[in-house]
Amino acid sequence: MKRGRQGPLSGSTARRALVSVEGVGTGAGGTDRADCARGTAGVDGTEGAGGDERDERTERSERSGRAEWSERSERAEWSERSERVPQQAVSSRLWHVTLSVSGPRTPLAEVRRGLEQLAHDHPFLLTSRYATDHAEIRYWEEARDVHDAAALALRLWGEHRSTAGLPPWETVGLEVIDRATYHQRLAEGYGPPPAVPVGVHPF
Repeated sequence: MKRGRQGPLSGSTARRALVSVEGVGTGAGGTDRADCARGTAGVDGTEGAGGDERDERTERSERSGRAEWSERSERAEWSERSERVPQQAVSSRLWHVTLSVSGPRTPLAEVRRGLEQLAHDHPFLLTSRYATDHAEIRYWEEARDVHDAAALALRLWGEHRSTAGLPPWETVGLEVIDRATYHQRLAEGYGPPPAVPVGVHPF
């Protein structure tokens, strides 16, 4: 039995065959590429898992930022509150100061002139009594506590020595009492005599 050899295809038949083959290749290739894409996405998980991971990192960052901001705000509030408390709790008080100074003999006129200038520079000065070699100054001082009032009193004579022309004397005595104690002493009859007359007077 002899097989007949197929003759050459006509032009239209050849074109139909070529189109059919190309279509099959394109379809197969497209199918393969789509399957590869799906396989890659499914195996690597880059698109899905990566998005979830980014969302989780963003959420953690936001939570951390909110916590840090809250902590900073709380620290600032406590700092401001701690700064306000001492200012509200601590207030200035009046203290009665008696300062005694002594030194080399100095003409009475110079001593008096210096004490009068000191009274002008220190508005709370009550009275000053003086002699040629010593003086006693009584005045009210406004300070936070007895330590501050005493520190100011110990500096008084030295700080005003040049500006008021005071004698080169040194502090030899100091008494600082609060206002309540001062009036209590006066009421009981053994406190310092009232500062009358006010001003500069010899002993």
